[in-house]
Amino acid sequence: MPLEQVLVLLAAAAGAGWVDAVVGGGGLLQLPAIMMTGMPTVEAMATNKLSSVFGTTSAAIAYARSTKVDRQVALPGAALAVVSAGLGAWAAAAISAEVLRPLVMVVLLGVAAFVTLRPALGAVPVPHLRTDARVFAAVATAGVGIAFYDGIVGPGTGTFLIIAFTTILGLDFVSASASAKIINIGTNLGALVVFGLQGHVNWALGLGMAVCNVAGAQVGARMALRRGAGFVRIVLLCVVVALVARLGWQQFGP
Repeated sequence: MPLEQVLVLLAAAAGAGWVDAVVGGGGLLQLPAIMMTGMPTVEAMATNKLSSVFGTTSAAIAYARSTKVDRQVALPGAALAVVSAGLGAWAAAAISAEVLRPLVMVVLLGVAAFVTLRPALGAVPVPHLRTDARVFAAVATAGVGIAFYDGIVGPGTGTFLIIAFTTILGLDFVSASASAKIINIGTNLGALVVFGLQGHVNWALGLGMAVCNVAGAQVGARMALRRGAGFVRIVLLCVVVALVARLGWQQFGP
């Protein structure tokens, strides 16, 4: 692989780590960069997971040291996510991404409108929303539905998790992002195990990119913790718009 291409991949991994740590959606940068090398789609997804699991774990540790993680949701959700994302990864080769993209785009546009029209969303915690039923709903949504999506497609998983936690449980954006990282470790790990068993992972490239992903994740987590929910909200909206643009180009572009 040419040196210039390696440098682009390392830069993409660092940027993806930063985005993932703040609000999720780092696959928006990292996955296309890997695919530009000519690597098959499933192998690119698998290698992306290898790099991401290190960055996400690094960000989760940084958050856990400085803010509250909702363990009642994050831990059982992560356990379920390992299985659900593994099933999604197993199904990735059988389910056409073209079928899923329009649905994901509609959901993301809804997320953008929802966050824009409700500026108070995620600014401060809303503890009265938390009930046993809502905790169950959050665990199921994150650990089953979103995790399965991450195994099949991937980009935007962290964003969906944050929106789920703010709307269902009333968490602020920073706490939601911290809890989302724990679930995201489970989704990345579950998909990676399946992809690894299938022989799709480029271990050398993925581990090299993981170093830069961790560096970006550390910077992103510290910025989110320092600047607070307003900063996370702005990055969230930017990532959602970018995700919709990317998915739209893949679906309808030349």
